[in-house]
Amino acid sequence: MEKPVKKLEKASINGESMSGFKRVIYEKKDNVAWITLNNPERYNALDYEMRKELKEALEDAGKDGDIRAVVIRGSGKAFSAGADIRAFLEWTPLKVMEVFKEVGTSFVISRIIREMPKPVIAVVHGYCLGGGFELTQACDIVIASEDAVFGQPEINVGVIPGGGGTQRLPRLIGEKKAKELIFTGDRVSAREMADLGLVNRVVPPDKLIDTVNELLEKIKSKSPVMIAAAKESINASMEMSLTEGLKYEAQIFANLFSTEDQKEGAKAFLEKRKPEWKGR
Repeated sequence: MEKPVKKLEKASINGESMSGFKRVIYEKKDNVAWITLNNPERYNALDYEMRKELKEALEDAGKDGDIRAVVIRGSGKAFSAGADIRAFLEWTPLKVMEVFKEVGTSFVISRIIREMPKPVIAVVHGYCLGGGFELTQACDIVIASEDAVFGQPEINVGVIPGGGGTQRLPRLIGEKKAKELIFTGDRVSAREMADLGLVNRVVPPDKLIDTVNELLEKIKSKSPVMIAAAKESINASMEMSLTEGLKYEAQIFANLFSTEDQKEGAKAFLEKRKPEWKGR
């Protein structure tokens, strides 16, 4: 029997709240954008409005020069239980493609996350299924509570993953395991996801936010220019041959020597002091 899912506390991130959203709480504090999926009655089902607002929040965070990292999490008892299945009863192939085009769907959302020159961290508790699971697959880092449950259960409602699950998941955990999860629709614990390499850390529920904040402090202590360059190079490695990737990495490495932060980093190291990053 599954353990009851504990509610994720909202304490410790009260900051500037962006108005105009109904399905997403968008806050900025200490150079971090916190995006909270906020439809707890539906376990944060990724309906039309939530996807639209999530896309808008990510776009804003990506353009905000003061934001150094982005955190995505869920309210209530879940990160996200996936799509709103009620809509499936009325959808036709044409309607699906219209929705994909209009909202941007997971494809555009994942592309925004991937192309954003800032780390995007998924903070997962409770249910993380279907589209919610696919959302975490697009993020750069995943921190999960011990009570988190992952899965691609689309097969159980007569469809397949449509937000990157059949494409991104095999690249992350291997073809065989991805097929098993998608063919069976089974749910998997956070510990098993960590063993497969999809989750970075698994912590007790009461340590989840503290763990994330500690990670954020480490990330913010680094040069945003170097973080962006590292993310770009790592992303390229997933789409290029090793030979092409090495050439791409070498070019990015060389370009960094034209930045102020590179000179400051080397100088600070030699002077045995903390660097003062300029972000340029």
